[in-house]
Amino acid sequence: MGKQKKKNSKKKFIIFGIIGLIIAILVVVVITNSSNEKITSVQTEKVEKRDITQVVSATGKIYPEYQVELRPEVTGEIVKLPVKEGDIVKKGDLLIRLKPEQYTAQRDRAKASLQSSKAMLKVREAGLEKIKSDYKRVQGLYAKELASQQELETAKSNYLQSLGSYEAQEASVLQAKASLYDAQEQLNKTSIYSPIDGRITALNVELSERVLGSSFSQGTHLMTVADLAKMEARVEVDENDVVLISIGDTTNVEIDAFGEEKFKGLVSQIGNSAKTTGFGTQDEIVNFEVRISLLNPNEKIRPGMSCDADIETETRFDVVTVPIQSVTARMDKPKKKKGESDEKEPKVKNGKRKKPVEVVFLLEGNEVKKVKVKTGISDDTYIEITSGLEGDENVVNGPYRAISKELEDGAKVMAPKKDKDEKKESESDVESK
Repeated sequence: MGKQKKKNSKKKFIIFGIIGLIIAILVVVVITNSSNEKITSVQTEKVEKRDITQVVSATGKIYPEYQVELRPEVTGEIVKLPVKEGDIVKKGDLLIRLKPEQYTAQRDRAKASLQSSKAMLKVREAGLEKIKSDYKRVQGLYAKELASQQELETAKSNYLQSLGSYEAQEASVLQAKASLYDAQEQLNKTSIYSPIDGRITALNVELSERVLGSSFSQGTHLMTVADLAKMEARVEVDENDVVLISIGDTTNVEIDAFGEEKFKGLVSQIGNSAKTTGFGTQDEIVNFEVRISLLNPNEKIRPGMSCDADIETETRFDVVTVPIQSVTARMDKPKKKKGESDEKEPKVKNGKRKKPVEVVFLLEGNEVKKVKVKTGISDDTYIEITSGLEGDENVVNGPYRAISKELEDGAKVMAPKKDKDEKKESESDVESK
């Protein structure tokens, strides 16, 4: 019984001894690790000079540069429709004829009214001549004191009345002429001709259909004639990017229906009025329409096709560049002297809110150095550095979390070394580019 107790106590002693040793080892490891500085693993890239082109991307649709929506100016029934959708037409070709009988009758009535007014004018003219002659005769007699003052005034009054009637009839003749001209114009509008050379891209009416003239709201939309030899892309550009675009900027346009085939274009028009969607909500978007004339349109391009456009707004040659992800924005923290507290720097100073500055991190040995930079234009991969770097430095380009939050000036880092074969391969790639 005593021996059994001794064995149990011996086992407990061994177990507690092992547990104590493990705890001691863990404490040593924790103390050792806490005394070590944190080392961040990063990737780097050489700062190089290269040509860089700033691009604004946008989406939209294809439209003809010139297209006309035809609407009748008079109301009537279609009695002739010699074209169909897809037909090629020349300027002046007859497209639609409306029933003209009603407008022919109006023209004939106006013509008869004009003839009647002219006949009445001749009557007025004859009466005026007679009264004018009588007035002159009385004037002569009055000069010889053979007619009284009353006779002279009566003759003058008759003359002025006759003159007024004649002039009123002249106005009636002019009014009748205008009515005839208007009736003739209305009759002419029953025949609709093509205003341009082009193709019928939309035909919305049929033979014998009755259409409304433009005096009734906008009138019936008869058809659309478009010049498909000159096409353009109309794209929506964000308000922050539209200020970068200028008339004449070179553009590459990809039309969904033609795969990766690219069509060259030039910016021809920049909208002045904004197109806002989701107004007053968190999803509010403000865009401006930009029109791009295609320089090499394909005959198979049709209005309404979807497209993507890359507008090259500016190109700079042989400038210092770094990867876009290498540039981050940090608050400018002043260096602390010994004895100063670690309180956070106020974000507002002298009533003005402090703004973050753009920085990059350069690899120097096994540490990084934070450098303030000023940036210029950028493309999809690289951004121009206008000041702060000279070129040939090693700049940190990843990971993103380290660049944006973790790294500070003087932080210890570990960067993978490029072997000689990789370096030679990268140099040959740059030369080939």
